[in-house]
Amino acid sequence: MLETKDLTIRFGGHVAVDHVSCAFQPGTLTAIVGPNGAGKTTYFNLISGQLRATEGVVKLNGVDITREAASDRTHRGLGRAFQLTQLFPNLSVVENVRLAVQSRRKEGLNLWSVWLDRRNTLERAHAMLERVRLADKADVAASSLPHGDQRKLEVAMLMALDPKVFMFDEPTAGMSVDEVPVILDLIRALKSRSDCTILLVEHKMDVVRELADRIIVLHNGQLVADGEPAEVIASPIVQQAYLGTVAEAA
Repeated sequence: MLETKDLTIRFGGHVAVDHVSCAFQPGTLTAIVGPNGAGKTTYFNLISGQLRATEGVVKLNGVDITREAASDRTHRGLGRAFQLTQLFPNLSVVENVRLAVQSRRKEGLNLWSVWLDRRNTLERAHAMLERVRLADKADVAASSLPHGDQRKLEVAMLMALDPKVFMFDEPTAGMSVDEVPVILDLIRALKSRSDCTILLVEHKMDVVRELADRIIVLHNGQLVADGEPAEVIASPIVQQAYLGTVAEAA
């Protein structure tokens, strides 16, 4: 469903992502791990279109989307949740999700079609909020939500887009222990679908072990390991480049 071939980006003399080739299949969850500065989020930005590649190719369903804008990639079925929340802060919680539903339906600014379909659109938006346990905050301004709820709102917006590729960049970052299971349950539900592909950048190895079908490891912008979780976690290069750092910090 999704493929990168020799994907590379340079910032001056620094190569942040270095000729990374990888294919991601439907019905799988791939965790992308590595130490800070390894290139994980930059790789995500290249795939989703926030950054333009210096070299290489991104393909979605066999179509070269390397030069397409991020919005065009979204309409093709590539959805992204960011490490830092990307919300409409002055709109209500439900309006944030409603805009995502409208975007998926390509209603745009056609006010007549928006009016005709408003009930269905709002029903879907409220259903998404039920799933992330934000139904009781539907009319609250997004800016007034605590950080954990803002993360949940962004996941609701991503689900409302109904993409075929879900990209989560540290979805549980900054969330309390009580809030994390909500997001993990949603990702598990998505993983049970055979028609979608999930990419997950995550530092919490217990989350990675539980959810991932496959782990790829980036280090200094290069792909240094790729395989089943137990195999990758046990590999010496991962122990040295990533897990050893975690063990020392612990």
